[in-house]
Amino acid sequence: MISWFLDPTHWFGDDGIFPLLLQHIGYSAVALVIAFAIAFPVGCYTGHTGKGEAFLIGTTNALRSLPSFGLIILLVILLAGSFESDMAFIVPCILVLVALALPPIALGVHAGIRSVDPSVHDAAKGMGLTRLQILAQVELPCALPLILSGVRSATLQIVSTATIAAYVSLGGLGRLIIDGRAANDFSQMAAGATLVALLALLIDGFFSFSQKMVVSPGITRRVKH
Repeated sequence: MISWFLDPTHWFGDDGIFPLLLQHIGYSAVALVIAFAIAFPVGCYTGHTGKGEAFLIGTTNALRSLPSFGLIILLVILLAGSFESDMAFIVPCILVLVALALPPIALGVHAGIRSVDPSVHDAAKGMGLTRLQILAQVELPCALPLILSGVRSATLQIVSTATIAAYVSLGGLGRLIIDGRAANDFSQMAAGATLVALLALLIDGFFSFSQKMVVSPGITRRVKH
């Protein structure tokens, strides 16, 4: 595997590491943005009002049980006639990744808001804050650790699952695994798996660092010296 990495021809070109890495990040980023745009307001509503909690939990549990690999194959078959370009493969891939990311984000936002101390609500109401102001200025800042935790979990799941895009003729780091398996090139397969793992670890480290930077020490009970 090390000798495979040391070969400069494996880093550039259409099937090189850098182009595949950019494709992998691109699929993951688009799916994460769409999932966040859907799940965040849903989590805010159910967390703030307390309505629809059972429906949210049931729906997210159902989404978690979906088989990603089988679902992307099914969607490619169903949507193949609707597109004439690579979108026939990109759209199903994005939809599967979005479905995978919705549960942790929505539940993270919901749980974070519901965990806010009732006395904090009473104090905010006593100050004359409206419901929207309470949500924006009190609940969301207090819920930030769980919100970031949900986004972090969703991102890692997307990055690791985006490898299946290669199975439907798309790019990404999964291309190294699929192509390596087809050619019985186990060094290439190991390199692809290693790169996906390293990317996930880098993203996990980024979120860990970001959480320490943006979350108030008072919320995390972290003492600054």
